[in-house]
Amino acid sequence: MTRLTIIGLATMLVAVGAAAQTRAITVVDGDTVTMGRTTYCLVGLDAPETGDKAKCAAERALGEKARVRLQQHIAGGGLELTEVRCAGYPWARGTRLCNHGRACATLKVRGVDVASTLISEKLARPYIRNKYRCPRRQGWCREAPPVPGRV
Repeated sequence: MTRLTIIGLATMLVAVGAAAQTRAITVVDGDTVTMGRTTYCLVGLDAPETGDKAKCAAERALGEKARVRLQQHIAGGGLELTEVRCAGYPWARGTRLCNHGRACATLKVRGVDVASTLISEKLARPYIRNKYRCPRRQGWCREAPPVPGRV
């Protein structure tokens, strides 16, 4: 998995409004970032998978475009990463059963949510979680055959 650190700083706003901290953000893929030791699932969007997680070549290529585009959006700074409550049962939060152990957050660049930007650029889809669970993800491989060796 490729992770690149973006030269830019983010302001972390904890849900309870604690003091903000400024740190670098690392882009994992089109809907996942890290800041410090925490990995965040960005809410409001579903981006295609990258690398070995992709189920076909078309998904892998689009996932790479989404990752690069997210890096471009945040490279200039003006970032605001706000941790939000994840969907799911409270007992599952922070485990592999809930967002693969990731925390949830929104990310804004100069006041604009990157979820809406990537969706408008056709690099992600809307993905709205309800209080206790996430909806089933749509596949990205309808028009392309699966990658050999993948189910």
